[in-house]
Amino acid sequence: MTRIFNDPAVFAEEALQGFCELHADLVRRVDGGVVRRRRPAQPKVAVIAGGGSGHYPAFAGLVGRGFADGAVVGNIFTSPSAQQAHSVARAAASGGGVVFTYGNYAGDVMNFGLASERLAAEGIPVANVVVTDDIASAPPVEADKRRGIAGDFTVFKIMGAAAEAGAEFDDVVRLGRKANSLTRTIGTAFGGCTFPGAEAPLFTIPDRQMGLGLGIHGEPGLLDTELPSAAELGQELVARVLAEKPDGGGNRIAVILNGLGSTKHEELFVLWRTVAAQLREAGCTLVLPEVGELVTSLDMAGVSLTVTWLDEELELLWAAPAETPAYRRGALSAAVDGAETADAAEADDPERTVVPDSTSESREFAQHCVAALETARLTLHEAEARLGEMDAVAGDGDHGRGMVRGIDAAFNAAVLAADNGAGAGTVLTAAGDSWAAKAGGTSGVLWGAGLRAFGESIGDAAAPSPTALVAAVKSFTDRILILGKAEPGDKTMVDALLPFHRTLTEATAHNNGAFAGWEQACRAAVGAAEATAALAPRKGRARPLAEESIGTPDPGATSLAMVSAAVVRRFTAPAPSAAHSTAN
Repeated sequence: MTRIFNDPAVFAEEALQGFCELHADLVRRVDGGVVRRRRPAQPKVAVIAGGGSGHYPAFAGLVGRGFADGAVVGNIFTSPSAQQAHSVARAAASGGGVVFTYGNYAGDVMNFGLASERLAAEGIPVANVVVTDDIASAPPVEADKRRGIAGDFTVFKIMGAAAEAGAEFDDVVRLGRKANSLTRTIGTAFGGCTFPGAEAPLFTIPDRQMGLGLGIHGEPGLLDTELPSAAELGQELVARVLAEKPDGGGNRIAVILNGLGSTKHEELFVLWRTVAAQLREAGCTLVLPEVGELVTSLDMAGVSLTVTWLDEELELLWAAPAETPAYRRGALSAAVDGAETADAAEADDPERTVVPDSTSESREFAQHCVAALETARLTLHEAEARLGEMDAVAGDGDHGRGMVRGIDAAFNAAVLAADNGAGAGTVLTAAGDSWAAKAGGTSGVLWGAGLRAFGESIGDAAAPSPTALVAAVKSFTDRILILGKAEPGDKTMVDALLPFHRTLTEATAHNNGAFAGWEQACRAAVGAAEATAALAPRKGRARPLAEESIGTPDPGATSLAMVSAAVVRRFTAPAPSAAHSTAN
């Protein structure tokens, strides 16, 4: 149970503030995360780790000499936004290029990918190294679909050491991907973790059982089995990892026995006796093994075993010294301080005070848009707990919280734009940008990009006609399909979005009136969302627990249907006044 907090909504932000105050000699806060207190004296590749909060010491605790140059920090178990990733990278970059590295989760892949596109357009060399070490989450033939869990630590460490030693950009990327290809992890959970303010954990495990194949975002194990003795558990973990020894893997290995949050060090030491003995009996030489909490999952009770097969160059980097707030190894040479890192927030903030020209008709329509967002906000706040419960069945339980953070940010941005005299297109693009920047995660980037596409489609020149609105919905749909790469039947928001778009298009073509067909489209979306209960997910964090998800509708499809219904209710109401109160 997470007991120490003020407002659960700002738990991650306050934790980061406290961390930065405590370790002000090593790190400093910037928009989106943390970076080293000072730049390196000479230009070097900036290794930027990132992901959601709740995993300390990953990721902010690993920022320092010999490790990461910065960490992008999202909300609990939620991918940081592309804006945050870009901001941290700009603050940490010292002239040698930027390498983002993170676990293989859809929201991280999308947001770090978008940030990379932006950096590349600015002329900064950039690459992504995605960690895929979790052997339980996909078979070897689908290794690219595996999650990143405690293997993050090894991959980050090797890349950080290479960059610190002055390796060229391409070499840092090559070494990170090489380390990932030689890293395997298996974990098991004894009990679920609990979000700040929540009354119950994300999942429970029957007494004297464990869930083999856990995830680090509060996901339960893939297989519940009887709780074994420490010796039996050690044998099980070692056997599963060694069964996946990569081709060309030698006998020298880096090993991490990792606690997930509430498994005591003494318990880990008992388990290590068997793990170490089993590995040595298999002919392995253990190189600087680590036992402790390195990649956690709030207060989850669990443990994971990570093995990285080392060759000569990887071993040197694994053994290299490092100095971070949470991890120290060896002795670094005396630092030659460069200039203090600069916060890139000012460069990242758009010029929100510049409002494009618009017509009075578009400004009037913008008030409908703001009102629709307000109704959607109230709807999502009411549904937050339900959406979270649906998501926790096979995921990390954060969908309701993420949607609320997104719609609050979008509504506030829309109100500000409308009050400054913006037309409907500008109001919606501002709302989309703020949703993506503040919510993070998969839903954040998709809704943000979709709203921006909708706003760009209708523009500021006039109140959109029925056919223009259908075209805007198509732009919204196309952007989400391209960005998310989901297909019908994958059990995502797309399963509700496509029926909505199809029904709206067909109904509008056969009827007159500004909003003909919208109610039919909403009914189609609601029905399609409910029908996802029969599907097994093929994408996202729920995919490894596909069977558990059957019987529960997809939360993304459900929230989309809710929002569409809210939008229709307010679009058909009289236009509100221009005065609005922002969300708290």
